[in-house]
Amino acid sequence: MKKNNENTNAFLIHISAFAGFMFPFGNIITPLIAWQTLKDRSPFLDEQGKEVVNFNISYTLYVFLLTLTFIPFAIGSIFRNNHNFWNNNHFNFDFEFDDLFGFIGLGSITGIVYLIGIALVIIASLKAKEGENYKYPFTIKFIK
Repeated sequence: MKKNNENTNAFLIHISAFAGFMFPFGNIITPLIAWQTLKDRSPFLDEQGKEVVNFNISYTLYVFLLTLTFIPFAIGSIFRNNHNFWNNNHFNFDFEFDDLFGFIGLGSITGIVYLIGIALVIIASLKAKEGENYKYPFTIKFIK
C-alpha cells in the first residue's frame, strides 16, 4: 500500500470518532468498523485502529463514570429542597448556592473532559496524517 494512502486511511479512522456526535456510541462503532475493514492492509493501520477503539471505549467509560457521580448530587439537592413535599404537595425548585455550585462544578468538569477528548482526536488525526504512530494518554488497553 502506498504510504500516502495509508496515512489518509489512518487519519479517517481517527476522525471517524466524531460520528459519536451523530448517533449514540458512534465514537466506538464507526472507528471499530473502519479498523476492521482496513487492519489487514498494513500494520500501521492495525495499530492505529486498535488505539482509536481503545481510546474511545476508555473515554466513554470515563464520561459514564463522571455522569454517575453527578446523579447523587442532583438527587440530593432535589430531596434537600423538597423535604416537606408530602405535607405541601408541591415541589420547591429554589436551589441554594451550594447546590448551584455543585451543578456548575460537575458540569464544568464534564465540559473539560469533552473538550480534551475532542482535542485528542484532532491531534491524533493530524499525527496519523503525517505518518506518526500516536498513542492516546489515559487509555485502557481493551484490545491488544
